[in-house]
Amino acid sequence: MEILIKNMVCPRCIEAVEDIFTGEKLVAKVELGKVTLPQGISDYEKEKLAQLLQNRGFELLEPGKSALISQIKTLIVDLVHHRGEGIHENLSSYLSEKLNHEYTGLSKLFSSVEGITIERFFTLQKIEKVKEYLFYDELSLSEIAFQMGYSSVAYLSAQFKKETGMTPSEFKKNGQVKRKSLDGI
Repeated sequence: MEILIKNMVCPRCIEAVEDIFTGEKLVAKVELGKVTLPQGISDYEKEKLAQLLQNRGFELLEPGKSALISQIKTLIVDLVHHRGEGIHENLSSYLSEKLNHEYTGLSKLFSSVEGITIERFFTLQKIEKVKEYLFYDELSLSEIAFQMGYSSVAYLSAQFKKETGMTPSEFKKNGQVKRKSLDGI
């Protein structure tokens, strides 16, 4: 039995959900956005899990459109923020394979409900990750471009400026100014 869960966006979320299921003595395989149980559960158990999950900021999703959109978002967030090997996959193929749906259908559904395209959501997530890399100053811009799947530093810089209004260098400089002022307190 597969249970879909909204708001699972990081490895700590997996731990929190595992704790809930372990506390209820349910053996489960927990992944971002979903829990797989070897057998079904009663309506009472499902309601109890829903309340326990809600207490921790999660939400049980009924199969359907909202669950599918949540899965799309979870897969993109995982791809961008939690994979160590970087982004080197075709997004449409990745989502189609993981969700077992045609990409055009996923794209139409996502756009109609969210008001933005899947690609735009993906780009916004990538820009947030680039900001994180720039702030911590551990990678060069060319390493960041490679890690995030950009074909060149120029393309990354252009997209970054389009989304943030500043170049990566300007963003980095602003971040260092803020960090210096905090250190001086």
